[in-house]
Amino acid sequence: MALQLRNSKTWLSMGLSAFLTVGCGSPASRDPQQLNLPLPGQWQSASALQSRVSAHWLDSFADPDLTLLVQRGLRDNFDLKSAAARVSAAREQAAIAGSARAPQLYFSPGYRGGRDGANDESGGFSALFELQWELDVWGRIRDARQAAMEDAVAVGEDYQAARLSLAARIAQVYLAWREAILQARVAAESVKDRGVIVELVRGRFNKGLTRGLDLRLALTDLANAEAQAAETQNAEQALQKLLTTLLGRYPTDSAALHAKVNETAFATSALPQPPPALAAGLPSELLTRRPDVIAAFKRLLAADQRLSSSEKALLPRVTLTAAGGSVGTALADIVDPRAAAWHLAAGLLQPLFTGDRLQADIRLQQANIEQAYRQYQSVALNAFREVEQALAAESRLRAQELALREAVAQTEASRKLAVYSYRQGLIEILTLLDSYRSTLNAQSAHLAVRRQLLNNRIGLYLALGGGA
Repeated sequence: MALQLRNSKTWLSMGLSAFLTVGCGSPASRDPQQLNLPLPGQWQSASALQSRVSAHWLDSFADPDLTLLVQRGLRDNFDLKSAAARVSAAREQAAIAGSARAPQLYFSPGYRGGRDGANDESGGFSALFELQWELDVWGRIRDARQAAMEDAVAVGEDYQAARLSLAARIAQVYLAWREAILQARVAAESVKDRGVIVELVRGRFNKGLTRGLDLRLALTDLANAEAQAAETQNAEQALQKLLTTLLGRYPTDSAALHAKVNETAFATSALPQPPPALAAGLPSELLTRRPDVIAAFKRLLAADQRLSSSEKALLPRVTLTAAGGSVGTALADIVDPRAAAWHLAAGLLQPLFTGDRLQADIRLQQANIEQAYRQYQSVALNAFREVEQALAAESRLRAQELALREAVAQTEASRKLAVYSYRQGLIEILTLLDSYRSTLNAQSAHLAVRRQLLNNRIGLYLALGGGA
């Protein structure tokens, strides 16, 4: 009797200690701005900003074809559909995690028959019910369900991030394809111009006005231009096939893309004009606007809830069980209320020794919180970097575009002057060929930087977490 009393006191002491250690409250709330990082009051390159970021940033490019392609991609892309399925799976996982809070009721009808040594047959029917219910007194199951719900929200934010990333990817590939078409046209025009130069040099060679070396140099330059034209055509078809793949369609040629996407040819191959400068808001606003940052924060909250649930596993569990039903030799017997029997039991389960499993699980969840917090810091810091980088590149790319635009104008003028000077015998063939190469390089570089400027704006929208 004394031994039983000592055991009871030990059991009560451990239960009370666990209760005082864990408590029955919820995890403390977190602030998304608790990064242990000094956040500036405004972006470092905010001086050039004007309008606020739009939730429909595609409209700022004023390109109906671009808008249409992105809409088709968001509807048909297989990777995005897979991300949407993960959202549904996470929501159902949250429902599963919370189902333990409700009573679990089972029904098991059956029949048992047999034959003894005297060949006498016997049998009976049964209709049994069983009820199991763990009363979530301390909120352990609730915390586990809340953790799964936070994870589901995080997966939903992952989907929004994937949706925004896909829209930006389609837009950037579309613009790269547009540039490739223009680069191919510039290269083809350059081949045509080099052919004119070859005929000019050949005519002068036949008249004895120039050397054979000049003709060889002109022919070499023409061959190089033809090779460059073929390279631009290959780049154009590769980008076009990548674009169709992002749209969830079989890689096909440009004509088929026009027919499948828009039923008509695209209106123009020119690159759209860069949108006006925009306002990026405050750095702190990014923490509650950008989907991947929100997802990382939600996973940190989920880790907090799992730690709370693990700590509450040290507390006693209160369970209710009930069973009942009826048994009879005939079906009519089991529906007779007088044949029914039942019993009800309430129990208390207090963990005493689990081989350090529960304590190790608490330490595991604490480590998971540390990992989730550091991951949140990393994601947020990377988001700040992307915004600052895009903002800083904006003004520099605009200055570069203006300089290259002037370079195109100057090289075109110098090319015309070089042709005239060569006809008059005032310059060598190398000077003439160099003027053509300079014109081609300036035109190609200008197209490239215009596309980079547009890509940087798309990257800024993506970094700011704007809608699509």
